[in-house]
Amino acid sequence: MKFAVHRKEVTESTNNDARAGSHGDVFTATEQTAGRGRIGHRWLSRPGDSLTFSVVLSVAGMPPEEAATLPLVAGLAVRRVAGGAIKWPNDVLVGGRKIAGILCERVGDNVICGIGINVNQTSFPPEIADRATSLRLVTGREQSVAGTLDRVLAELSDLYEQWFRGGFAALQPEIARHDALRGRFVRIIQTDSDPEPVEGICDGVMPDGSLSVAGVRIYAGEAHVCATSA
Repeated sequence: MKFAVHRKEVTESTNNDARAGSHGDVFTATEQTAGRGRIGHRWLSRPGDSLTFSVVLSVAGMPPEEAATLPLVAGLAVRRVAGGAIKWPNDVLVGGRKIAGILCERVGDNVICGIGINVNQTSFPPEIADRATSLRLVTGREQSVAGTLDRVLAELSDLYEQWFRGGFAALQPEIARHDALRGRFVRIIQTDSDPEPVEGICDGVMPDGSLSVAGVRIYAGEAHVCATSA
């Protein structure tokens, strides 16, 4: 597929900008002042350090459960560029540290796929310093933000076409090879008012995009990973 890239120097949120777009539109900004992560977390973005962009992808005709797997599809695109592993449901880790986060929002027949990638940071705020990294820290050299966008979009184009034709199951084997949680003990906190966490050994991401923990299927809209151990 072909993308049309719309660039700004400063914006509040590329996901908000993308609400005016259509399939294939990409909205990116040098600085994002009110970026959002999943479950209301703030996404910090300083000029020149991060790549923040949102892609509008059509899900017309796709079942809702398939549309819900797009964060993992986007994560795989980032992983192909940055290396590392995919942490269900919406992060990419390199060396066990977060290098990218993804926030997808459904708008009619489209999904807005917001992606934030740490590109040139060499330090992070104290509260996340021990669990974040960047392409520059991983590679040892400064990276092109524009070049990183081009590379991720090229991978996302390929993966989206596969996903649209064959569903998430067509991509699940590759994701399973790079699953950050598989085989680890995890603790999942439900966000649908269920006070009881799900704990156990993670069986990995399933062909329907759910996470299996000790035989229990967890869906991204219901929960988030709050603890892991080897």
